[in-house]
Amino acid sequence: QVQLVEFGGGLVQAGGSLRLSCAISGHSIMYYVMGWFRQAPGKEREFVAAISRSGGSTSYADSVKGRFTISRDNARNLVYLQMNSLKPEDQAVYYCAAATSSGSYVYTGGRYYDYWGQGTQVTVSS
Repeated sequence: QVQLVEFGGGLVQAGGSLRLSCAISGHSIMYYVMGWFRQAPGKEREFVAAISRSGGSTSYADSVKGRFTISRDNARNLVYLQMNSLKPEDQAVYYCAAATSSGSYVYTGGRYYDYWGQGTQVTVSS
């Protein structure tokens, strides 16, 4: 049974930084495209960032490009989301997700992801 657990969320002032981590258990992370999504109250879940199995390809939502960085450590079964220059509109519950893949793809659609974490709250004060 594959399980994802996010940690690292919290309260930060606008302009500050946070690093989210996601640990995968039950299977090696190397078999999965990994993604981060977020959902703010009253809004639909949206794509934030994704990274290919090898880490060689990444994709970002326009709203976070240049501020967020996704990375992975396949040896440690971890994926990260470094968030800099945080804005109040970044406030949301952030979810880690894993998509089974046999190639070097990057998926931006939530429908491609097979496993999801429980989410971690990021609060940005203005």
